Amino acid sequence: MASNRPAPEALFVPNDEDRVTGPTAYGPAGGPWEEWNPTEESIRPVRGRHRVAKQRGGGLARSSTVLGVGVIAAVGAGGIATAKEKPPVSISLPDLSSVKASLPDADSLPGVGSLLGSDKESDTQVTASPLTGAGVTVADTEQGTTDAGEALRARIIQQAENQQDQADQSAARAAEQAAAEQAVAEAAKVQEAAEKKLAEAERKKAEEKRKKEEAERLAKLAASFSLPTTSYTLTSTYGQAGAMWSSGYHTGLDFAAPTGTPLKAIHSGTIKEAGWAGSYGYRTILELEDGTELWYSHQSSMSVSVGQKVTTGDVIGRVGATGNVTGPHLHLEIHPGGGDGVDPLSWLRGKGLNI
Repeated sequence: MASNRPAPEALFVPNDEDRVTGPTAYGPAGGPWEEWNPTEESIRPVRGRHRVAKQRGGGLARSSTVLGVGVIAAVGAGGIATAKEKPPVSISLPDLSSVKASLPDADSLPGVGSLLGSDKESDTQVTASPLTGAGVTVADTEQGTTDAGEALRARIIQQAENQQDQADQSAARAAEQAAAEQAVAEAAKVQEAAEKKLAEAERKKAEEKRKKEEAERLAKLAASFSLPTTSYTLTSTYGQAGAMWSSGYHTGLDFAAPTGTPLKAIHSGTIKEAGWAGSYGYRTILELEDGTELWYSHQSSMSVSVGQKVTTGDVIGRVGATGNVTGPHLHLEIHPGGGDGVDPLSWLRGKGLNI
């Protein structure tokens, strides 16, 4: 059966420009175009050695590839041939002077006139209009900032100012807090100093009161106590060391005075002992109400007897030089509760006596 399909090398596929209709339409061979409707017979594959091979591994058959290349080459050749046969097309350009006259002046463009500058000298300053309004908020528009870059710059400056204000406020608060803490510390110091001053005043007041009370007590005691003699000289004190005393130290207080000088009762009490006492010579022991014993030694004479009650200032004897002595004097010893002796000087002063 005869096939209407042309040979591969003569295959021509017209494009839109090559398909010219009308009485003067010619094909590539010089004859008129005819419509070609492919049928199953015309597109049936050629049997024989040109039979299409099966696809292997997803690739195309070698014969199909050769056929496709031939078709593409034929189409390209036909298109070029047709394009060469077309008459030239004239192109008209508009007059540049009319186009230039219709364009606006560069100085009138928003944001461009201030960049290009002007040859004319003017005393007025040209205000540049924004090139774009992108990113411009309503607040920026109300503030007169309509340029996106200027708006961004204004927002950055505003943010920096806000941050600076916050930093200043934080610094001010810190300074106020530090000042308040310092004021509190200073107030605490002032209060502490005032409290110390008040406590010191109270202490002094209490000390003065105590001294006053002690003075009053001693005055009362002094009224009820008396020195054992007058016109005396203290020669040997309590605890003084020496070979003159059998104990190795002096056990009392010596009042040196002329023989016969009166000896007085230091305080009211009872005569517990009156007589000779060896190295003490003539000795009188006066016992007070609290049990304290007062020993009067080396007397030349005694004026009282055992069991006699005496009061402060009563004469109980006289100064002498009996016993172990080197000269006339009163050897006075103090034995609280009848026990060991204590320093007579301190005891007498404790009774308010000025000795």
